[in-house]
Amino acid sequence: MLCVNVPHASGRYPIYIGRNLLQNPSLLPVKAGDKVMIVSNATIAQHYLTTLTATFESLGCQVAHCLLPDGEQYKNLASLEQIYRSLLENHFSRDSLLVALGGGVVGDICGLAAATYQRGVRFIQVPTTLLAQVDSSVGGKTAVNHPLGKNMIGAFYQPSAVLIDINTLKTLPQREISAGLAEVIKYGAALDAPFFQWLEEHIEELMALEEEALKYAISRCCQLKAQIVARDEKEKGERALLNFGHTFGHAIETQMGYGNWLHGEGVAVGMLIASELSALWEKSAFTAQECVRLRELLQKAQLPIYVPKEMTSADFLTLMQRDKKVLQGKIRFVLLQHLGKSFLSHDLTATQITQAIETCAISD
Repeated sequence: MLCVNVPHASGRYPIYIGRNLLQNPSLLPVKAGDKVMIVSNATIAQHYLTTLTATFESLGCQVAHCLLPDGEQYKNLASLEQIYRSLLENHFSRDSLLVALGGGVVGDICGLAAATYQRGVRFIQVPTTLLAQVDSSVGGKTAVNHPLGKNMIGAFYQPSAVLIDINTLKTLPQREISAGLAEVIKYGAALDAPFFQWLEEHIEELMALEEEALKYAISRCCQLKAQIVARDEKEKGERALLNFGHTFGHAIETQMGYGNWLHGEGVAVGMLIASELSALWEKSAFTAQECVRLRELLQKAQLPIYVPKEMTSADFLTLMQRDKKVLQGKIRFVLLQHLGKSFLSHDLTATQITQAIETCAISD
């Protein structure tokens, strides 16, 4: 088992990475008599809810369950209200523990519930998708979506621990594995050139869920994120670099309908648009060959590389004006100086943005 520690303003918490962690009571920050609410969905629950419940009960905990509908389209205020109702009906108090058992949707909603129920209760993340394991479960971002924008209602709230059991990846469809790899590729492209090269050499092993490759990739992503969160917990500056590809990707998710395009699929196309924009920006030394390397790696991960044919550049510009990264009316983009080195810029013109989007459109 590997362990990565995440320091933050109020302390630190561990990320445990390995196999069979759901059956390991020594990793759970609870004691006999504690009340635990496991938040999940029916899809995940059929595989792991009984096991995790038994592990908590072996420690003498009282366990209740809240099962949400499955899908990004349910990452909303109605699902948040469902958790609040379950907590109140089961008489949960401020010393209780919430457990997010599932992917990024469950983790984000459960985290927001923990941040706001009785002004804050403890919670832990038990991410069961690759995307959640390398990104959304780490760093304390919690949120729900609004019909006009993704992740617009939320809070920064750190978990007490993260348990990453790579056994859970075996039950994922290949499309979900690919979506998670988009976030893995993001870390290499934006922050770590040697890691990007390692991914080029080992992407087939990751697609096949080979254990050693998975453990290394997940731990490296968590290390990179932990380092940035320690320096910029509430995204005042450097942490925004972790959003490489996300401004365009969130626009795709919003326009196409939450859940129709997976988050990682939107990010994949968003990274390509951002890389094309980087090549257009005179302050960047990013090259066309680096664009090709990124595109080829995304293709090997079986990710989309073209803008949805239903979207125009005008659609992107309208939706991106509502993005959280808009400051003083200007959209901040994460661009690449080189593969592995990123920076923030808000001095791009609509013409440049449109050109980058159209470069990634499917030609007739």
